[in-house]
Amino acid sequence: MVACVSQVAQDGAMARLENLLGASALALTDRLVAAEPEGAPTTGPTERAALVTLLAHPDQPVSWLGAVLGLTASGVTRLVDRLVAAGSVTRVAGTDARSRRVRLTDVGRRRAEAVLHAREAALADVVRDLSPADRAELERLLGLLVGGLTEEHLPALRLCRLCDRDACASGGVGCPLAHTTPAEVARG
Repeated sequence: MVACVSQVAQDGAMARLENLLGASALALTDRLVAAEPEGAPTTGPTERAALVTLLAHPDQPVSWLGAVLGLTASGVTRLVDRLVAAGSVTRVAGTDARSRRVRLTDVGRRRAEAVLHAREAALADVVRDLSPADRAELERLLGLLVGGLTEEHLPALRLCRLCDRDACASGGVGCPLAHTTPAEVARG
């Protein structure tokens, strides 16, 4: 944190880099929230994040899903109820009589894939005018930035709740938050 403070302009004003980063973050967030899959029933960002998370990490306990999405026990229960009613997930028995796991249905899997496609389209539009060299440099810098956002397991899962895991591993490069992979989740 001290290194960041020293890079802020001497008069206490925010440096241009940080300001541009903040504006970019807000604009991208707005685009992602608005990236509703075509022809799909309207869902909110939390429902979309749940579907994509369960696509990457199938058959997780309801409590795990709530932790990843930052929801209370009652909040995740209501979310799962909505997803069950929409035909996107089913509840299956957990490891004990009190717990339940959440499993995507075929409909839920298709909806999760549609969410990823809509996300990809929204983000591709943002970088479409960059040259191949600029794209490669931005990818490298974002990998560094994302890789440094957290070293803890649950915050990393929360950060990647809408990520396309296949895209992150394309070109032989792994996720900068490698501990979000299903094998790591199983151990976590």
